[in-house]
Amino acid sequence: MRIRPISPDLLVTELTGRLADAAARAANAAAGPARLRVAVDGAPAGGPDELAAALVEPLRARGRPVLHVRATDFLRPASLRFELGRTNPDAYYEGWVDEAGLRREVLDPAGPGGTGRLLPSLWDATADRASRARYVDLPPGGVVLVSGALLLGGGLPFDVTVHLELSAAALRRRTEPALDWTLPAFDRYAEEVVPASFADVVVRADDPRHPALVEPDSDA
Repeated sequence: MRIRPISPDLLVTELTGRLADAAARAANAAAGPARLRVAVDGAPAGGPDELAAALVEPLRARGRPVLHVRATDFLRPASLRFELGRTNPDAYYEGWVDEAGLRREVLDPAGPGGTGRLLPSLWDATADRASRARYVDLPPGGVVLVSGALLLGGGLPFDVTVHLELSAAALRRRTEPALDWTLPAFDRYAEEVVPASFADVVVRADDPRHPALVEPDSDA
């Protein structure tokens, strides 16, 4: 593999092109309405929400309807998340995100044969109640960007996966002190899931000003 340094702006441009092309291929290959389901995965320190948000307008400029969904808007109720304590890394790793709700309300409706009727958010974690969001219709050919942490390896049906990879040192350096307790969860994720080994796009994100794309060797 080779590491190709890239500017943040050019990273957004290249990802936009890849996703727009993938959405077009999906639409052309499908017998029925097709939408592209994209994971933008990474620890909060890597900025997955920010990268997904930066892709929205460029994709729309390429003629692709877009919906950005944050995994933090699909958390389970506090009574379930905090059953083992508010700072338990194993609970954070294994059960904070309502994967069944994310699949039911976003990924399945956006998938083959789906209605395209998606729910942008399910749970307001601050108020600890349903978000009361309204459903949104994503037309065929559209792209749904799901951003957040620990999204890969659990069987969620994504069509394209983007993983923001941080070294152990960068992860510890860039994680807010209040979230240091989550670090063992990301250590487990790196060791057990190894998302960088299978994600469609891997971005080295140790320094947000100087990202780099991890690419196979040209003769591979």
